[in-house]
Amino acid sequence: MESGTSGARSQMDTESFIPALAEELSLAADQVRAAAELLSGGATIPFIARYRKEATGSLDEVAITAIRDRVSQLRELSDRKAAVLKSLAENGHLNDGLKQKVLAAQSLSALEDLYLPFRPKRRTRAVKAREKGLEPLARSLLEQAGTEPETAAARFVAPEEGVADASAALAGARDIIAEMVNEDEAARSALRRLFSTSAVIRSRVRAGMEEKGAKYRDYFDWQEPAAAIASHRMLAIRRAEAEEVLHLRIRPDEDEALESLYPLFVRGTGADAGQVRQAVTDGYKRLLSGAMETEARIRAKQRADAEAIRVFADNLRQLLLEPPLGAKRVMALDPGFKTGCKLVCLDEQGSLLHADTIYPHSSRKQAEAARETVRSLCGSYAIAAVAVGNGTAGRETEAFIKAIDFAAPPQVIMVNESGASVYSASEAAREEFPEHDLTVRGAVSIGRRLMDPLAELVKIDPKSIGVGQYQHDVDQKALQKALDDVVRSCVNRVGVDVNRASRQLLTYVSGLTPGIAENIVAHRQAGGPFTCRQQLRQVPRLGPRTFEQCAGFLRIADGANPLDKSAVHPESYPVVYAMATDLGVDPGELMRRSELQKKIRIADYASDAIGLPTLADIMEELARPGRDPRQKFEAFSFSEEVGAIEDLEPGMRLPGIVTNITAFGAFVDVGVHQDGLVHISQMAERFVKDPAEVVRLRQQVQVTVLDVDLERRRISLSMKPGARPS
Repeated sequence: MESGTSGARSQMDTESFIPALAEELSLAADQVRAAAELLSGGATIPFIARYRKEATGSLDEVAITAIRDRVSQLRELSDRKAAVLKSLAENGHLNDGLKQKVLAAQSLSALEDLYLPFRPKRRTRAVKAREKGLEPLARSLLEQAGTEPETAAARFVAPEEGVADASAALAGARDIIAEMVNEDEAARSALRRLFSTSAVIRSRVRAGMEEKGAKYRDYFDWQEPAAAIASHRMLAIRRAEAEEVLHLRIRPDEDEALESLYPLFVRGTGADAGQVRQAVTDGYKRLLSGAMETEARIRAKQRADAEAIRVFADNLRQLLLEPPLGAKRVMALDPGFKTGCKLVCLDEQGSLLHADTIYPHSSRKQAEAARETVRSLCGSYAIAAVAVGNGTAGRETEAFIKAIDFAAPPQVIMVNESGASVYSASEAAREEFPEHDLTVRGAVSIGRRLMDPLAELVKIDPKSIGVGQYQHDVDQKALQKALDDVVRSCVNRVGVDVNRASRQLLTYVSGLTPGIAENIVAHRQAGGPFTCRQQLRQVPRLGPRTFEQCAGFLRIADGANPLDKSAVHPESYPVVYAMATDLGVDPGELMRRSELQKKIRIADYASDAIGLPTLADIMEELARPGRDPRQKFEAFSFSEEVGAIEDLEPGMRLPGIVTNITAFGAFVDVGVHQDGLVHISQMAERFVKDPAEVVRLRQQVQVTVLDVDLERRRISLSMKPGARPS
């Protein structure tokens, strides 16, 4: 009963947010309401975006995510309002006027400003002054009626209470006024606006830290407007502050801040107004400035986090949707010099067929033996492609493989191995390959990453893949939430072969939990491959609601029902059957024959249950069932002129591949074991605001070497067509 009451209250709260949320997001109220109701009912974002277009007016995943996140924030604000009202009531402070102000607060900061004067206080200077009976003096001074301060204060002298003379009484009164200034809603609001628009970030190196903090030398004497600072600079400065290399302050001009406060409290020119002016100055310097700086730090950090998380999420999406080689037999090598190259052969499903170690970079005899091993295994296992990890000895191993005289030469492809070592040490890898060591598991991961990057990368913590920017400095909860959203979006966008998918991949399918994913794998292993989607209902704990959420994203390639290999949801099968019946064919023939599909007028099949957006999606699926949205795979080769950073010379024009995109540029691998930086100013002839406008992750590009710093292992590159070293 209690759970039902809580759910009803939550729904009522959400309904109260709808109008404001619709206006904020520039959406229709009905769209916001429908999405919010579906989300609260347990529907996932990919499911809503794909299969509930009629309900939401075809909202995409971005809009639905924004609704989810803002509803969550507004509920948090609503819960805090309830807590504040309860506290005010319990302590005898609540009245109708204050209650209305609390209920009308539009942000947590505004709400806390209202609550601040009534919070239980520690023993501040103002509290002690009030205990000495000095509040009437403070209020008298605040009236600024022309009272002579010394005369007024004389009445409050009480040595036995700790008020030795008039000067001490005035000091206590000013402490009370200073705290009033600090707690004044209008004052805090005005200063918050000033800090938001005019605060300046200033960083200075701490004494004696110049050498230890050399990597932060750019920020040893730095300042810029807080509202304009780039994400990577803010995070770098904060990291340096945490390492005690820098001092950091975020404040506007002090005189400007005080001039914004004086008119709120100082209303005269007499001596009593002078006392108020002193108190306002003290209130700002001792109390308000610190509180506002703390808020400014939080806001700057949140902005920096949001941008860094956005960049990371965009990079991760591009990496997960990298074109797959597909179901081909692959040999994969995890390169090494002294320890040799771990070699594995995989079948079309990524299953391990053979594992070995070769030593192509040792003696001539061992190199010849390695050459013969590779040639023999490629023939025996009908290898179509060789995946070579891009770590140590990667370029040398690639050259070695390419030089072999094959009867039927396989494609030789360098593969980014970031994160492969993380997978090889994971519980999942140990479960799959209990008889093999880390090196074999790592090589398998490299090969599978070539075959299907998405299926392999979901097994690795995204933070270990190497496409983030200060990922360990941002809010980890927000980062994890954003990355989970991206992985789920990509997995469901591509679709999953239920008979081949790993437990880790299935976990990201709409509606599936790790436990249900494990049950699917166990059911598959015990009873053989699924032959139709309806068999999913036999999986333990996979109930009707879960089936509704996941079925459209789980594909059965060779099932009895041809619709099961498509993204058509089972709930829409009847309309496809109706289309086929009207044309006198079965669904399979309808899917094979485009001329039949062209005869269908989708408006004829629209109903209250299924509208034109869904029907349009169905027609796309009939034309290309189970289509993979990823681009076609294209092999890439580095220049054979270079293999190490020492081979680079300014002016060289080289092929490269984008490995990471940041707010300040893109990192490009040119095949020398050290990525080079294309600064944002070198990405195009035009002004570039966001590097993602110009490049995408894993994009093949042509770059010019501008500068090579061997000591710091830094490479400066340009993508401009006519770029030349300075």
